[in-house]
Amino acid sequence: MNSNSSRHAILFSVCVAHFLMPFMMSAVGVALPTIGREFSASAIQLGMVETTYALSASIFLLAMGRFGDIHGRRKIFQIGLLVFAFSGGLISQAWSIEVIIGLRFLQGMGGAMVMATTTAMVVSAFPPSERGKALGIAIASVYAGISCGPFIGGFLVETLGWRSLFYMILPLGLFVYLITRMKITEEWAESKGEPFDWQGAIIYGLSILLLVYGVSHLSQGWWAWGWLILGNGGLLIFLRIEASTTFPLLNINLLRKNRVFALSNLAALFNYAATFGVTFFLSLYLQYVKGMGPQQAGMILIIQPVVQTFFSPFCGKLSDRVPAALVATSGMAFCAIGLAIATRLSAESSLTVIFLLLIFLGMGFALFSAPNISMIMGSVEPRYLGIASGLNASMRSLGMLSSMMIITLVFSYLMHGEPVTAETQAAFLSSMRLALLIFCGLCIVGIGCSLGRIRR
Repeated sequence: MNSNSSRHAILFSVCVAHFLMPFMMSAVGVALPTIGREFSASAIQLGMVETTYALSASIFLLAMGRFGDIHGRRKIFQIGLLVFAFSGGLISQAWSIEVIIGLRFLQGMGGAMVMATTTAMVVSAFPPSERGKALGIAIASVYAGISCGPFIGGFLVETLGWRSLFYMILPLGLFVYLITRMKITEEWAESKGEPFDWQGAIIYGLSILLLVYGVSHLSQGWWAWGWLILGNGGLLIFLRIEASTTFPLLNINLLRKNRVFALSNLAALFNYAATFGVTFFLSLYLQYVKGMGPQQAGMILIIQPVVQTFFSPFCGKLSDRVPAALVATSGMAFCAIGLAIATRLSAESSLTVIFLLLIFLGMGFALFSAPNISMIMGSVEPRYLGIASGLNASMRSLGMLSSMMIITLVFSYLMHGEPVTAETQAAFLSSMRLALLIFCGLCIVGIGCSLGRIRR
């Protein structure tokens, strides 16, 4: 296999995996109201279906990025595909909402193994002059998965039931695994032979778990603040340990001495924290407030990722020619405008308003994602690509997790754990508007981080 065909095979395999992961995420989002009705689940439990996946990914992403550097990114990528596929297949047999939540944790671990390695694989395969375009195509495949999720997911849920989504995950996952076995022969393990930082990985994982547990129970008493304080303390201990470890899970010097790397990751954290929960809210809003079915709601939600899919390759290519920081910052601004529009939604809002905010968010993601990742991966040495890929994916997962934690907290205080029904519609709309206002503020902070990378 020559160098050119090898690069194309790697990009194709990564794109298929990138399509599969968000496809399941967005399809499950559309299915949540149906799952909730079958198991009489509360709004908080429905939020936990998505939160648990993001929590698991957040715990394991840094570790899997480092495992990829030591044991080979291709190997970790392939194992992750199998874990993701088989855990998804098991969800199809779930008999309670608690079982779904538990299996989503396992699925998140498989997703972490995949997402912690894909970006590093693409960057390793493509030269800097083609990196932005390749990353743009890879990001476009993510948005293609998001696009098809609501549409195909809505159709399947309405015609065959929500379990049909998970029946299909096993053959799709195995198909991608076979592609990687046949098409990718290269292995990347620049840190082969180095020890793994188990102490750092355990402290980091426990700290994230304590933070989420504390935030999820803040409305139930003061004791939850204790878990929150312990979680933050654990993260401080983790950073101190990593600063003095010879072979750390996270190289602190990359954050201390590399301004572009640090600010780009912070921008990603705030971007995903500000935007991930929007689809969750809109799916519930369109079905519970506007009275739409899953398929009709999916047809509307598809607008955002279609815009992303169409423009991402062009925006990635643009970042090869124009300063990527400028392109990414303009994307954050588009997201902020879309969120500002979303804060004004009410039961009487027209579909035109929803179309407009989805278009702004779609353009914002397209302009931000690929250029920002290109800056992150281009600012480190090759031996740190796995760590950089894992940290960037961690910022994405922590951002998504933060978004769902904000939603859980708002639901706890304004809806008191009640399900979304006609009687609680007013409380749901108040919760949605408050959360979206917080998201808009986070996006503005992210714009500040993004601007900080631009040199005079």
